[in-house]
Amino acid sequence: MEWVEITGKTIEEAKERAFEQLGVAESDAEVQVIEEPKAGLFGRVRGEARVRARLRPVEPRPKRSRNNNRPKARGEGQRQGRGQKSGGDSKGQENRRGSGKSNKAAGAAKSTNEPTGGSKRESKEETMAEGATLQEQAAIAKEFLEGLVSTMGLTATVEIREIDAETVELAVDGEDLGMLVGPKGSTLAAVQDITRTVVQSKFTARTDRILVDIARYRERRSAALRRFTSDVAAEVVESGEERALEPMSPADRKVIHDAANEIDGVETRSEGEEPSRYVVLLPQVS
Repeated sequence: MEWVEITGKTIEEAKERAFEQLGVAESDAEVQVIEEPKAGLFGRVRGEARVRARLRPVEPRPKRSRNNNRPKARGEGQRQGRGQKSGGDSKGQENRRGSGKSNKAAGAAKSTNEPTGGSKRESKEETMAEGATLQEQAAIAKEFLEGLVSTMGLTATVEIREIDAETVELAVDGEDLGMLVGPKGSTLAAVQDITRTVVQSKFTARTDRILVDIARYRERRSAALRRFTSDVAAEVVESGEERALEPMSPADRKVIHDAANEIDGVETRSEGEEPSRYVVLLPQVS
């Protein structure tokens, strides 16, 4: 996971700047002190404090034998083959995923709810309110977010980014936006839900095509999770034993599933009930 190097007059000031740049709370960051200010004559301080920080990696649970007989979680489906379409993880209806290559559109799927397995993609005309285009919904979302940051006394820009023909992301960028991200992105998730609710009040259409990212938190989190998945998958392939990860949000679990689908020799499944549902990586069965 990539480190950022930050300086400050004191160690605490350098840490705070690092948390702000990462857009996360202290509990979600890993910090290393590189250099401390040196005491000079007459109580003066020479030099600066220097720290390195990064998003805290997700730690895997202890290894478990792939032959254990623990029953599957309720609603768990059968394994999918490598070339099959991946099932969803929402509402406990997730199937095992194969290791087939996922296309780029998989990363642009819904942020807070994973796709439901076997369901057909609804056309834009079927899910849009009459006369309400995705761009019009995005414009309402942008107006709301600009008003939100202004009301909070923050300085930020809001950019509409087209992910695909049916998905847009509202990217909020600026300084001191950590309060809008919150621990493990909890506040960001709430902001996204509120934004969708505001759009829904204007148009009687589904708004799950509207994603919100703040201070590039989702982008950095996704990249970190994909690197972490690659590391754990290598261990699974080498050891031949499955690994269970810590409980995650549906959005984070989807990133893990999509990343694992691109790696040969591993499969994934989800187990447990919300909010303690987690992903298991296991060797692919030929």
